[in-house]
Amino acid sequence: MPASPYVKNLRAKAGQDLIMFPTVSAVVLNDRGELLLGQRSDNHRWSLIAGMMDPGEQPAEAVVREVLEETGVHVKVERLAGVALHPVVYGNGDRCDMVNTWYRCRAVSGQARVNDTESLAVDWFALDALPADLTPFAHHRIRTALDDSLPAWFAQPGEPLPGNQPVAGS
Repeated sequence: MPASPYVKNLRAKAGQDLIMFPTVSAVVLNDRGELLLGQRSDNHRWSLIAGMMDPGEQPAEAVVREVLEETGVHVKVERLAGVALHPVVYGNGDRCDMVNTWYRCRAVSGQARVNDTESLAVDWFALDALPADLTPFAHHRIRTALDDSLPAWFAQPGEPLPGNQPVAGS
């Protein structure tokens, strides 16, 4: 996945040292109650649609942009579902702490398709038939986004994020 000029500039200064980035992810449902996932081109795992925020961009704007860029699907943000620190180590050794804000979104138009180089495949999945390679962090975001009885999730002081081990590009 090509890095933005902003990230390239930071990496030129920091090398592979830890950098913290604001990121967003989307738990996107269609009218059939299916979940939109993308198979990542960097690690071949199925994942929620996610990405880094651009400088000056609001998180909800970023999640709408990321879903459209990666899948061709237009979404409406329904609710803030949570925020958490999530460590990532990329295959090239770059280390990041992603501060991920995730939202439940509703697909409103467009056809799900691979729409950029970040995905090998894009598809809708029944909630009881999700790919086996979803990370614990992905399952956590899905659970919290779908439970309307919960407020937005965040880790209490000292509470670890479920499955909070560094995973390449998750």
